[in-house]
Amino acid sequence: MSDPRPTRRTDEHPEVGAARASFMNVPGAPVETRRQLLVKVSWMLLWMIYLAYPVGNLLHGGHGTGARVLGWTCLAAFVGGYVLLVVFRSLAGMRPRACRVIVATMVALAVASAFVLGDAFLTLFIYASVCVAIITPARYALRALLAMAALTAGVGLLTHADIDNVWTFTLSAFLSGAAMTGLQRLVATMRELREARAAVAHLAASEERLRLARDLHDLLGHSLSLITLKSELAGRFMDAGKDEAARAQVADIENVARQSLIDVREAVTGFRRPTLPVELAAARTALAAAQVSLEAAPELLDAWPGLAPEEAGALAWALREAVTNVVRHGEGATVCTVRADETWEGSGERYAVLEITDDGPGPGKSHPGNGLSGLGERLALVGGRLETGTGERGKGFRLRASVPLRTASVPSSPASRASPAP
Repeated sequence: MSDPRPTRRTDEHPEVGAARASFMNVPGAPVETRRQLLVKVSWMLLWMIYLAYPVGNLLHGGHGTGARVLGWTCLAAFVGGYVLLVVFRSLAGMRPRACRVIVATMVALAVASAFVLGDAFLTLFIYASVCVAIITPARYALRALLAMAALTAGVGLLTHADIDNVWTFTLSAFLSGAAMTGLQRLVATMRELREARAAVAHLAASEERLRLARDLHDLLGHSLSLITLKSELAGRFMDAGKDEAARAQVADIENVARQSLIDVREAVTGFRRPTLPVELAAARTALAAAQVSLEAAPELLDAWPGLAPEEAGALAWALREAVTNVVRHGEGATVCTVRADETWEGSGERYAVLEITDDGPGPGKSHPGNGLSGLGERLALVGGRLETGTGERGKGFRLRASVPLRTASVPSSPASRASPAP
């Protein structure tokens, strides 16, 4: 009998994760697909359950035919305006003027239906208050909500509604609008955090590019200056008929050029090697897009400041592969935790340990894919090892990468590799 749980394979096509994400929309982010818009509108329509009061009044309130037609028309127009407001607010090119017109129309419909059909339609003021909170800037939100509460109370008193109902609807309208205002501020904060994370990732990548530029300037600046000088000397020796001295300079030029090529390759290799700060910033962005929160202690970035580049790069690759695994195959995961630790082996050697866990469905019965196999080989090259399995309490997936805690050797400066003096 096959295991019904979703299996976790790292060689699965990347479009699988994209298809799952097409149903999702990060709060505060513009809707990118029609499917996301449909899901968002469906969630918004769930709150229409409170319209059962005016609907029941139209069905069993004893109104005449004309009043019923007017009531159903107002109710349909009100719900239509609510849906349009959600659509306009979800799209990237939001139309502020259209949103204000829609909300003003909804308020007018609420007032008219309450005067014509009775206090059951005071429920519409709750939705109207929420919509007012959506389109009103934060600095004016309190005054706008107080005005909506006063309008609700005034209409209720003028329609001779029961005083308890008047205060209930008034308080509900104000509190619902205040809750939406708080939600709007929360969404704005989340948007700023996403932008800050993207900026951190960009700055980390820029820092790597600056490091490469500095290394290449130091390496090639010294080497090319030396090549230029020795080329001039070789030309002078050839003009003077000193062939042996010219050959010696040409040999030095060859040695300097060969060493420069080696230095450039080492610098580029270091640039291509991932680092924990860069991968952690990228992980936050990738997991946020999949609606998975990342829990990582701030001191993780400085956990092993003296770790050799090869070992540090292997741990960064492990973090990248683990996050990719969560995004692509961790269906249902909500939290991804990254921990740094150290351990001592029986031989007395100390190891740096990076552990990544999630609360998804776990590995199931699937075999490791190409990603995990390649990561195991990469760790083995630096004397490390990879452990995978079920997380704590038998739930989720755990990836544990260990590398020897060797300190980085101080590289010699380009000036110390100078060729023999002419």
